[in-house]
Amino acid sequence: MAKKGIPEWLNSSLWSTTSSPSPVVDDRPLRHPPAATTVAPSPPIVERPPLSPSPSAISTSPSPPLPVRPPFKSEINDLQNGSGKDGPGTETPAAEDISRKTQVVAELSKKVIDLKELRKIASQGLPDDAGIRSLVWKLLLGYLSPDRSMWSSELAKKRSQYKQFKEELLMNPSEVTRKIDKSKGGDSNDPKMESPRVLSRSEITHEDHPLSLGTTSLWNNFFKDTEVLEQIERDVMRTHPDMHFFSGDSAVAKSNQDALKNVLTIFAKLNPGIRYVQGMNEILAPIFYIFKNDSDKGNAAYAESDAFFCFVELMSGFRDNFCQQLDNSVVGIRYTMTRLSMLLKHHDEELWRHLEVTTKINPQFYAFRWITLLLTQEFNFVESLHIWDTLLSDPEGPQETLLRICCAMLILVRRRLLAGDFTSNLKLLQNYPPTNISHMLYVADKLRSK
Repeated sequence: MAKKGIPEWLNSSLWSTTSSPSPVVDDRPLRHPPAATTVAPSPPIVERPPLSPSPSAISTSPSPPLPVRPPFKSEINDLQNGSGKDGPGTETPAAEDISRKTQVVAELSKKVIDLKELRKIASQGLPDDAGIRSLVWKLLLGYLSPDRSMWSSELAKKRSQYKQFKEELLMNPSEVTRKIDKSKGGDSNDPKMESPRVLSRSEITHEDHPLSLGTTSLWNNFFKDTEVLEQIERDVMRTHPDMHFFSGDSAVAKSNQDALKNVLTIFAKLNPGIRYVQGMNEILAPIFYIFKNDSDKGNAAYAESDAFFCFVELMSGFRDNFCQQLDNSVVGIRYTMTRLSMLLKHHDEELWRHLEVTTKINPQFYAFRWITLLLTQEFNFVESLHIWDTLLSDPEGPQETLLRICCAMLILVRRRLLAGDFTSNLKLLQNYPPTNISHMLYVADKLRSK
């Protein structure tokens, strides 16, 4: 059978990046470090999410919005035509920005928002105005109904529910017991009830005792959670260390860190089958950042609760990738990486053959982090937000879009990969080079229809 040809649109020099110095070996610690990259690999081992993130390429102050610029039609046309200059009749960046912002605002102002139209606009990147991305993401993730008249009641209900989660799930056993005792005592005006008394040994039940091993013991379950809570604490402290919003000794940074810990802890306790897995903090961070920087101070004040529900919704489509018990199932991370391999083979068999047959580089060696962390570690924070606009706006769901973007990432460096061996290619893919994000998303969209 003749080898499948490469689509003509892939042969343009635009699809390959210019040569750059050899990338540094990825030294970010992993839960299961990969085999040494200087020799041919043994059977692939799935890498677990990194223990610490790579520094982003930006540094930002505590709260101002990030300067995210969406792709322009003129840029896409130039990329297709092989030109880097604006031609006659092309829209200027400013005009394109204004046009997209006008479209988004007009759609958000409707009594009942057309989600199909909103997805279409958002897929090209959202304006950077504070509040727009926050509102659009809540709609795309299903946190808000398209019917604006329902927003007030929906938000009040969800925010009250989250407050209840915090009261019930973030207290230690002593606080829980004290709250129960208080509820049993009612609102008595008896001055004896004003100060807590010390319980006698005979009054302490088996379930209340700190040394109890009973399955219903509050203390036993509390100590079991300690290890997970310590892991969350460590990961949150490493979240975007170059951004003052997340890192440092300021009151703002500490407050934001506490919010991330609260959300991840509650998620872990409400989802005992998956609990917390390293890397979830990196998925939560963009959501919380956008919500906290909402220009509407009322919404910003509830960034933690809103981020929790949107994080839960986003994780519902990716949670199987984090469950080690499902790694080898048809819904687990191994099969997801196999789908990426099949996608590459379908669109560029030559590149697939060189990677997986000639140089023996399977997706397990580079794509685990790409997929599980939704590309937050491969690009800087600003670029990640732009990518997420596209991920969240796809009606097929973010998983399918993510795989197409990963495939596009391989195609964009195909010339370097075809010229490389095992070591150089693995270095390249574990330290993906800077690229034009609008261009990459354009290629990914082309893969949808091929």
